[in-house]
Amino acid sequence: MNLTAQMGRNTAAAANVANAISFNQTQDGYLQQVNNALNRMSELSMQAQDVTKSDDDRKLYDQEFTTLATYVTDVSTKDFNGVSLFGGSTLAVTVDSDANTFSNTGVDLTTTTYDLSSNSIGTTGGAVDALTAVKAAIKQLASDRANVGSNIEALNNYSSQLGTLNNNLSAANSQIMDVDVAQESTKYARENILVQTGTAMLAQANAMPQIALKLLA
Repeated sequence: MNLTAQMGRNTAAAANVANAISFNQTQDGYLQQVNNALNRMSELSMQAQDVTKSDDDRKLYDQEFTTLATYVTDVSTKDFNGVSLFGGSTLAVTVDSDANTFSNTGVDLTTTTYDLSSNSIGTTGGAVDALTAVKAAIKQLASDRANVGSNIEALNNYSSQLGTLNNNLSAANSQIMDVDVAQESTKYARENILVQTGTAMLAQANAMPQIALKLLA
């Protein structure tokens, strides 16, 4: 019964781990799009520093830059089943039948590093400052994606561990609870023969007095 209960808890923990993996994969999917946006913003910042461009050209670049900055800010508000994806909180994921936990490192897109809404590339000076800010955001994003990748790798290991443990527990439980069919079939045949033999001997014993009475008559 203890083994069966532990297997049930392991199955529940495996489901928790699988959901946490999905959480991290969703995070990484959004961060890939943020990475694309930041890369484009860095390109725009460089183009806005072109001395052959006019301020009117830079304003056009700034429109796209501002739209991309708004997108990055919008991603920071996303959630997964009501749980913030980018609030920065470290989540405790249960990883075994004793409710031990793994610290799932959070990602915080609400920091000032990712807030590029105040930057403008409408002027050459603004483009220089914006490029510095975007490069800092790209550096932070690389670190955050590395943390997400580490989370996924660790959780995959816990998932494999739970699967292996449940297989072993199932084998141990089977050893205790399940019948050895070959052994029990042999035992049944032997016991059946003994019963039939005993029945035949009893019938013979009951017949002997009748034979003796016939001889006396």
